[in-house]
Amino acid sequence: MRVIFLEDIPHVANTGDVKEVKSGYARNYLLPRKLAVSATSHELARLESIRRVGLVRQSKLKEGAQALATLLEDVSITLQVRSGPSGRLYGAVTNAMVAQELSSKMEVEFDRRDVRLESTIHELGTFQVKVRLHQELTVTVALVVENIEE
Repeated sequence: MRVIFLEDIPHVANTGDVKEVKSGYARNYLLPRKLAVSATSHELARLESIRRVGLVRQSKLKEGAQALATLLEDVSITLQVRSGPSGRLYGAVTNAMVAQELSSKMEVEFDRRDVRLESTIHELGTFQVKVRLHQELTVTVALVVENIEE
């Protein structure tokens, strides 16, 4: 089924894109939530105005992401975890843990899928974490992993 997307859906499509999607996905998810409309001749005629609205929304989101990036440049977050005597963790630091700590520190909601760890963290130390704020904007944040003082 061909649809025109009215909203940005991460990893699927942007506003104004015309894509072929599975009919069940369109019928059961996209159309009822008004995220997309069927690509009829009438809607295709409206396509340019839909794209313009999407571009305006994208530019506002990008400006907000750039402002947040300037705030995040100097931020260092600290996670306290349990570790053994050799400094090896009893588990791993996950991107969800980093996103939760960033959200509480910055008072802005971060999704775990936007936090990129180069590899899993199983030891104490300082690491660099990439955070995707926008499709075109990624910022690097310092992460310090410390042992819990008991």
